[in-house]
Amino acid sequence: MIKKWYWIGLFLSMNTVAQEPITAVPLYTQAELIELIKKNEHLKRVKDDECQLVKDIEARAETMALPSYQFLYGDMLAYGVCVERNVELGLYYMRQSAEQGLSSALEQLGRYYDVGQLVQADKAMAVVYLREAAAQGNIKAQLRLVNLFNDGHGSPRDYEDAYRWLFHSAVADKKLHKTIEKALAQLAEKMPQSAIRRARLPM
Repeated sequence: MIKKWYWIGLFLSMNTVAQEPITAVPLYTQAELIELIKKNEHLKRVKDDECQLVKDIEARAETMALPSYQFLYGDMLAYGVCVERNVELGLYYMRQSAEQGLSSALEQLGRYYDVGQLVQADKAMAVVYLREAAAQGNIKAQLRLVNLFNDGHGSPRDYEDAYRWLFHSAVADKKLHKTIEKALAQLAEKMPQSAIRRARLPM
């Protein structure tokens, strides 16, 4: 009798587990995804959601051509997150996103070309991508661009714009503020005083 009740209990227990509702993960809004990308938490979020949204992400990147989803899918492919790793295809989607003007995609590609990550190092190409991102107010791109100019890359014609963008950026972090101050002082040594005065005028 004990054995009989054991099997009945086990059956009821398994049946209860099987009937528990599966919670669907809601798709990210554009604004939510862009914030995740800015914080570099987008891949972690996909993993935390147990890869449930891969097909939706792929569709929004490939069919709908949404730049934030192109960036996300490109990163997933480049680093093998929830999909089979394909660096070449990942870079393709990153570039698609950058061509549509997504600041984070422009900054990331500029950084990759600067340091030679996933692509061959190419300082000239890094400047092209970083300049576009910097013009949109991306502070990481602004600082990296100024540092590239300080290291002798790029054109002196772009110094004034680069100085202006970084000089007028709002920074709360004291350490970053000091880093920016030092980078601007170094760039100023390469510029005429008239250009520095123009760059410092209110935007």
